[in-house]
Amino acid sequence: MRFPVRTVRTAAVGMSVAAAALVATPASALASGHPSQDRSGAPVFVQTDNTDGNAVVAYRRHADGTLSAAGTYRTGGKGGVLEGSAVDHLASQGSLTYDQRQHLLYAVNAGSDTVTVFAVHGERLDRVQVISSGGEFPVSIAVHGDQVFVANALDGGSIQGYVRVGNRLLKVSSWHRALGLDPEAAPQFTNTPGQISFTPDGSKLVVTTKANGNSIDVFPLSRLGAPSAEPVVNVEAGTVPFGFTFDAEGRLVVTQAGPNAVATYRVGRDGKVTAVDQQATGQMATCWVVRVGDRLYASNAGSGSLSGFRDEHGALTALGDTATDGGTVDTAASSDGRYLYAQTGKDGNIDAFRVGRDGSLTAIGSVNVPGAVGGEGIVAL
Repeated sequence: MRFPVRTVRTAAVGMSVAAAALVATPASALASGHPSQDRSGAPVFVQTDNTDGNAVVAYRRHADGTLSAAGTYRTGGKGGVLEGSAVDHLASQGSLTYDQRQHLLYAVNAGSDTVTVFAVHGERLDRVQVISSGGEFPVSIAVHGDQVFVANALDGGSIQGYVRVGNRLLKVSSWHRALGLDPEAAPQFTNTPGQISFTPDGSKLVVTTKANGNSIDVFPLSRLGAPSAEPVVNVEAGTVPFGFTFDAEGRLVVTQAGPNAVATYRVGRDGKVTAVDQQATGQMATCWVVRVGDRLYASNAGSGSLSGFRDEHGALTALGDTATDGGTVDTAASSDGRYLYAQTGKDGNIDAFRVGRDGSLTAIGSVNVPGAVGGEGIVAL
C-alpha cells in the first residue's frame, strides 16, 4: 500500500507529532482577516531585533505605498548583536519569513536562541508559539510546505528542521546539521551564515557562509524532508556570499560582499552550482537582494543605496543606484510588485519606494521603527 508523503513524514517524526496535532489551532482559525486580493492596505511587518525585547512592528500600506504604524507585537524573546556589526546586527537575510499559504509569520530571537510563530490576521498578529532554534543565535528562516528550517550563526553554525502541524512547529531532532565553520573566526558578522532558503521546487536547502568558508552550501533533501548528512560545498573564493534569492526561472541570485557584486548561478540536481553572470555594483557592502519580477535590487549597507539590475535568463544589466538613508540592509517588495521597502539600520528607518515600469525607484516616504536601530527582518504582503 502506498501512503502520501505527508503521512509518511508525520509518522517518521514520531508520536509527538500526532499528540501536538490534537492541540494545534486549526487552519480555519487563521482564515479570517488576511489581506484582500487587490493588495491595497496589505501590511508590512518589520522586526526590531531589540536586545531588551524583540518585537515585530506592523505597518498599514496605503494606496500610494506609504506606511503608517498599525501595532507592535512582542516576540517573547530578545534580539542579538553579532560582534563587529554596526547597522546589521544579525548580518543575515530572511530573519523574518512569511508563510503565505498558512498565514504564519516566523521571527528569530537571536539573543534567546528561539523562534516565534505568529498567526497573521491582516495587519494583526497573534503569537502562538516560541520554540528553541536548536542552536546558538538564529539568524534566518526558510519555509516550504510543512517544512521549516532555521540557520543558527554561532558555535560553528548549524541548521535545524521542523515540521509544521496546524500553526505550530515540531522540532525534528534528526534534521539538525552542523555547518562546521570556524567558531573563533572574527569578526562574527562577516564569519557567520548569511541565509538559509529552499530552492523553488523544495528539493534542496541552500546556505551561504560568508567569509567563513566563502561557500554556497547545498543540502539535498530526502522525500521525508531530511537534509543530506553533509552539504555539497561550493567554494566561491573571496566572494563572501551573503544574501540570495531566486529568479523567475529558478536560478540562484547571490550578493557577494567581497567584490561588492551580484552573481547568478544554476543549481544542479547534484547540488553543484554553476556561475552564469556577475556584475559589480560599484558600491560598498553589497549584502542583501530582493526580486521584483525580472528586476533585482541589491542593498549596499556601506553606501546607503540600492543597486538595480534587469535579469534576462541569468544575464544581468545594471539599472543604476538609488540613495537611501544610512545603512541599507534587508528589503521586501509588495506582492503586487509596485512598492519596495528597505530597512536602513543606522537610524532604524524603513524607506519606501515606488517601482517604475523601467525598474527605476522613486522615494515616497520614510518611517522610523521604534527601538530598531541595527534591526533586520522585513516582510511585505
